[in-house]
Amino acid sequence: MAGILILNGSPRAPRSNSKRYAALFMNRCKAQCEYQNITRTNHAELCEKMNKVSDVLLVFPLYADGLPVTLLEFLKTLETCPLERKPVISVLINCGFFEHHQNDIAVRMVELFCRQNGYRFGSVLKIASGEAILDTPFCGLVKRKLGQLAAAIVQGKARVLHVSMPLTRGMFVRASTRYWVSYGKKNGVSREQMAAMEIEGA
Repeated sequence: MAGILILNGSPRAPRSNSKRYAALFMNRCKAQCEYQNITRTNHAELCEKMNKVSDVLLVFPLYADGLPVTLLEFLKTLETCPLERKPVISVLINCGFFEHHQNDIAVRMVELFCRQNGYRFGSVLKIASGEAILDTPFCGLVKRKLGQLAAAIVQGKARVLHVSMPLTRGMFVRASTRYWVSYGKKNGVSREQMAAMEIEGA
């Protein structure tokens, strides 16, 4: 039993930042990796694959300070899925906030799941400003941390890593505002529309 199964728990996995992070991780990992999106219909298949690997890396974005429903539903299935040998579970999480510690509650949720269900909890990489950092000159910082995460998992170490943009809070707010205004413009949405409550129903 060897290798790492990477499970993308993002609700928009096929076109997600989590998918990009997973690809960068695989490029830096010396172990054999297999990537899978979590869907509503493949839980049993993923449980079967977990039986054949030594490690599982959960890759997902922060949703409302917690886990996205895609991942939550899979963990519910996993609670009732008896595995012959349980792999070590590690976490690669990203959020759009400036502070990496915004990811802490979601990480603790996975730790609690592991403790209650007999899984060993491995390493963690908490990425801040994850929506934009990959498309900035700071991308190299993320790649370096992904290499450290890969090495920790391969070596069986439990490390807690984090990365964020080396900016002041004010600089980050201004840069993120420019990013979202530009993003909205590309999609035909004005800054005023994004600031209105009605945008939620659009």
